[in-house]
Amino acid sequence: NEVGLDTSHLTFFEMLGNFSFGQYFKEGAIEYATEFVREHLKLDWDRIWASVHAGDPELKLGPDQVAIDLWEKIGMPPERIVPLPTAENFWSVGGPGPCGPDSEIYWDWGEAAGCGASDCLPGCTRCERFLEFWNLVFMEYEQHADGTLTPLPKQNIDTGLGLERGAAILQDVRTVYETDGYQRIMDWIASESGVAYGDSPAATKAHRILADHGRGM
Repeated sequence: NEVGLDTSHLTFFEMLGNFSFGQYFKEGAIEYATEFVREHLKLDWDRIWASVHAGDPELKLGPDQVAIDLWEKIGMPPERIVPLPTAENFWSVGGPGPCGPDSEIYWDWGEAAGCGASDCLPGCTRCERFLEFWNLVFMEYEQHADGTLTPLPKQNIDTGLGLERGAAILQDVRTVYETDGYQRIMDWIASESGVAYGDSPAATKAHRILADHGRGM
């Protein structure tokens, strides 16, 4: 269980996002996401990265070149578009059913927050420099029981922007637990228990778990 141990995992997520059932596909989803990130959240575009599906021989899919081209068209520098494997950038229901590649949007906390490795990029498991906060799922296939894929009659979009992760970025705090909503819960926990968030590693973990589980009730 990762809840309480890192800066971003929760058991109860509040998700923002948008859906399309045949009205628009990858181009629309990427354009809408870029507009929201730049014009409404007003995030620094130079700190935004995108990941795309790198392809998968078992699925008989190559890299998602369409998504790569669309990100470049919208103004994302090629060096900030990172191909990641199926485990990271392909969504399915876990068996037969709708599925497809996805494209995740990351916030860069900066080199000082990273591990210093030359390959420290979105998807790095050694550090938490990059925070994935929005996933754009491009459902374009149906996966069959034998693992083969066939195109869906209508391509669909399903995106999810984590409210807590977005709040952490906007409030410039390094963990979702330091956002204002969680801090109010933790202030109450401290007043009732006499133990404050940050008093010790054990107290920090306990506060995070209690606040996370309590908020979801």
